[in-house]
Amino acid sequence: MSETGDIFLSIRGLIKLYDQHLEGIRTEYRLSHIEITIISFLHNHPGKDTATAISDVRMLPKGNVSQGVESLIQKSLLIRTPDASDRRKIHLSLTEEALPIVEEIEQEKNHFASKIFAGFSPEELNLYLEMNERIRCNAQRELKGDKKYVK
Repeated sequence: MSETGDIFLSIRGLIKLYDQHLEGIRTEYRLSHIEITIISFLHNHPGKDTATAISDVRMLPKGNVSQGVESLIQKSLLIRTPDASDRRKIHLSLTEEALPIVEEIEQEKNHFASKIFAGFSPEELNLYLEMNERIRCNAQRELKGDKKYVK
């Protein structure tokens, strides 16, 4: 199989395994995939607390993010706060009711990481993380049309 094919299979496998790790949380709290994504994003990205930030960073359709935000507000897991200096900008924050979900997501993320990095030395893990960051940056540059690559 080609390098590209192997990369795609690896990515798809990781996504499928990660989704399996979160399935219990989704079922227990009756949350959709996008709702889990929004909760996790807001927890892990302080200061990037708008629907636009979630959509841009996670490369998700704005409509899906908007629907997920609205659903989380209806479930009392999220609140909207208008920006003090720009009324058009709406900040999102998790409520106290969302904290048990956040804790469970973090536990599952740690469990997932322990499974996929089993047998890696600290040096191998650091090398993987560095290389993955370069790949991510190259992909982002290409998506933006910038042809400068990290060496």
